[in-house]
Order: sequence, then C-alpha cells, then structure tokens
Amino acid sequence: MKLPLRFYYILAFIIILMDQAIKLSVHFFMDPGFPGQIEIIGFFKLHYTLNPGMAFGMQIGSIYGKLFLTSFRIFAMFGIGYGLYFLHNKKSHTGLLTCVAMILGGAIGNLIDSIFYGKYLGNAPYGAPMQWFHGQVIDMFFFDFWEGILPEWIPIWGGTYYSTPIFNFADASIFCGVVAILIFQNHFFDKKASI
Repeated sequence: MKLPLRFYYILAFIIILMDQAIKLSVHFFMDPGFPGQIEIIGFFKLHYTLNPGMAFGMQIGSIYGKLFLTSFRIFAMFGIGYGLYFLHNKKSHTGLLTCVAMILGGAIGNLIDSIFYGKYLGNAPYGAPMQWFHGQVIDMFFFDFWEGILPEWIPIWGGTYYSTPIFNFADASIFCGVVAILIFQNHFFDKKASI
C-alpha cells in the first residue's frame, strides 16, 4: 500500500522535533565536556560538545567556510525535499521513501543549529564574522570505546588526540537512512519489489 507524500514529510518533521528537543535539553540541562558527562550504560555516554563544522568536526579553512557550509546545507535540504517528492511521484519503494525522509529530517535538524544557534544560544565560534549562520551543532551521543593519543607511525593523524565520534540524533537519522539505502538498494530499486 502506497502511503501519501505527507506521511514522509511528517516523518521528517517528527525527526526534526525529536532532534531539537534532545539538543536543547542537553544545552540547558548538561554541562559541556567531561565534567558534565553522564554514563548511561557501559560504553554509552551523554557528552555535551559543540561541532563547528561537518561530520567528525571537519571544517572548511577560511572564516567564511562555515557560511559556505551552511549555505550548502540549505541547498541540500531543498534538493532532498524535492527528491522525496520526485521519488514519491515515481512510485518508489516505501522503504526508500522512508530512508530519504530520515535523511531530510536529519539534514534540517543540523541546519537549524547552523543557522540559529549562533544567535539564540550564543555558540558561534570565537572570531566568527556574525552569529547568524555560524552556529555550532550540538552533539551528545558518545560510545566511548577508545580515546587517547594516536601512535606517531600513523600517517597524517599520528601523535594527535582521538576519540570515537560524538554525534546527535540528526546524524544518526542521516546515517541510518544512508546505510539502509546502501544495504537494501537492490530491493528498493527493483520495480518488481516496489510496494
């Protein structure tokens, strides 16, 4: 049974709401860094940190790099939103549409941080040319398997501090959507398997 297009946009909206609720709760009720870290179970911890750039904290070098990244995220959001509409009209597989909705919700969730958090939460990095469009993304989920100084013999990163990545609900939604598409691509793009 084909679900209406609004179902997928509502799913994306629910992901945005959950992501923002978690991020704002972390911001207002947790201390940043190791002093505020909360152990949930075993290796899984909540650890409030700010990400000024892309995945894994990567950044674009110039002072306008963040503005470029935020602008790119805006175009990507509209592209993914239109892609969802296009795929639905092509009667694509329900699983594929669900994955794209998850990616859209996650992308918008992180975009909200980038556009607004610098101004409203005051978390723009020091030296940012403006607060708007320079917000840092709030991350909190931490699977603390390993952290420390990497051995010197490792190319590029040797001798630097490393820990397993800290991520947020939006990141997890994007990751799960992309991985599911990769795993089930033969099923999602098989016309005979469409439901």
